[in-house]
Parts: sequence; structure tokens; C-alpha cells
Amino acid sequence: MLKNLVSKMVKIGTHNGTFHCDEVLACAMLKLLPAFQDAEIVRSRDPKVLAECDIVVDVGGEFNVDTQRFDHHQKSFNETVSSLMEGKKWVTKLSSAGLVYVHYGKPIIKHVLDVQDDQLVDKVFDKVYANFMEEIDAQDNGIPTHDGEARYQISTHLGARVANLRPKWNDDTQDFNAGFHRALDLVRPEFLDKVRYFAQVWWPARGIVATALEERFSLHKSGRIIFFQNGRCPYKEHLFDLEEEQGIAGHILYAVFADSNGSWRVSAVPVKDQAFESRLKLPAAWLALRDEELSGTSGIPGCVFVHANGFIGGNATKQGALAMAIKSVEMSSHV
Repeated sequence: MLKNLVSKMVKIGTHNGTFHCDEVLACAMLKLLPAFQDAEIVRSRDPKVLAECDIVVDVGGEFNVDTQRFDHHQKSFNETVSSLMEGKKWVTKLSSAGLVYVHYGKPIIKHVLDVQDDQLVDKVFDKVYANFMEEIDAQDNGIPTHDGEARYQISTHLGARVANLRPKWNDDTQDFNAGFHRALDLVRPEFLDKVRYFAQVWWPARGIVATALEERFSLHKSGRIIFFQNGRCPYKEHLFDLEEEQGIAGHILYAVFADSNGSWRVSAVPVKDQAFESRLKLPAAWLALRDEELSGTSGIPGCVFVHANGFIGGNATKQGALAMAIKSVEMSSHV
């Protein structure tokens, strides 16, 4: 389908009037593909005008991949990532942006990153959906983040910033088209930033975590401590995935790494999906202590601090931080 469009001027159709984040993002994503990069965006609700478009998003009352129609407003529509992609877990009802992402997200990611690594593309696809796209889908479909009354209002999310680009009710001119194109320029870099972050920052950490897992028994016989020689990396999600793949889910208790000030940290690994609950906190007798008092209590020189909640501690040296992790394991029943 995409190859057939490259040789002619193509049109992306969406509705006119008030615009929302989902169709703006849908159009912005499509224009990242070579087949659509020079496409004209036609904003209309006239069925005759839309019939002349090669692809239509967020209008028309039809979802049909074969005819390139991606609306989600029809009463019968209840599609999710899970329903359209085998093996995916997300069950949030899709918006037009989510529909475009499901069907074109992977080609877009491959093109943006200029890669053919299917594993990388699939991982980035999942991370961008979970950390960017799902929010757009949920907000457009009126799905709240929680039950009950909200404690506070959030007015700075991407959808709100897109809405701020609409003409104000008392503007002399109601130029929705100009605002729509400004919104395209707003959402495009935000989407690209997410794709590039997960590909170029988050994903490279996987190899570092895999190496740390392989070498864990060189640190302590329990194999329950991992060490990062060159400082901290975003390790937690990779650790959870690798543990599950290796049949040792929940096994690693502490990570040791250098901090930005040149000292060293020992971090208690959190329970998966419970960021504030650790698998094994640092010893209760160390909590909220600092410097000489902590070193005296622990019997480990160079201690700097242990947080009152026991999820992290510090030492002036690598050896000291490793000793804190080792002693924490040995004081528990996890040896």
C-alpha cells in the first residue's frame, strides 16, 4: 500500500474545525513516512472530499485498514492494541493516533532510526506506546487515570498544549488551520524524542545489565548483587525482563554503581510494578544514619548515608558500597 503512494501526490484527510491531539499526532506520524512526507493534509467533513483522500483519520465513521480509513468514533468501535496485535497487553481503547501507531508505528520507527533490528523496533514500539501513545488514546476517549475525585488538575500534558493552539473564542479570525499546523510542529518533536530516547538511551542499557547479571557471582556467592562499573544506567526494566527470561525473577536484591559526585551508591531493587516497595531494604539499624554514626553501626568504613526508607545508601568508595550490599544480604535470609 505504501509503495503505491510514493509515485503520486497523496492526501491525508481529517476533520476540519476544532482539532485534538489524536488526529494531529496521527497526521504528524504519517508524514514521517516517505510515502506520506509530502502529503497534503485535507481538513474537511465532506464525504466527497474525504473520498478523494488516500488515507483518512479521525473522521468518516469507518475503520478499515484495506481502504486506509482510521476513525474510532463509531459506536461499534472497541479496538485496542491487544485486540489488533497478538501478544500485546494494552487494553485502552484506541484513538485515531493509536490506530495509526498500531498499523504504521513499526515502519515509522524503522525509518526514523534507520534500522532493521526487529527486536529493537518491537521494544521501542512497546515503550513508546506505554509511555506516550496510551496517554493520548485514553485522554481522547475520556478514560480517567484513576477512580474517584482527582486530588489535583493536570493542565500541561500534550493534549492540553495542543488545545491551547486553537483560536480563542474572541479572536477576530477563527483560523483553525493555522493552529492545526502549529500543533503538528508541537507534537512531531515530542514523538521523535520518545522514539530516539528509547532506542538510543534506554535500549543500550540492556547489554550493560546483561553483563552485570552474568558477572554477579564474582561479587558474592549469593549472586544477588549486580555492579555497574561505569555509573548508573536505566537498569530496572531490563533487569526485570532478563530475570524472567533466565528463570530468576525477583532474584537480584541490590545494584551498586557510581553516582555523579564520584562516590558510590547501593540501591535496593524495587518490586516490579511497585516503585516504592523494595525486594529487600537496607538493614533497619542503618536507616536514616549518616557518616561516622553509620560507619560505626555498620562496621563499614566510608559510609555516607542510608535513606530513612532503606531503598538506597551511599559510601565514599566502591569497596565500601559493595560491602554495604554484601552485608545487607548476609544479615538477611537471602544468602
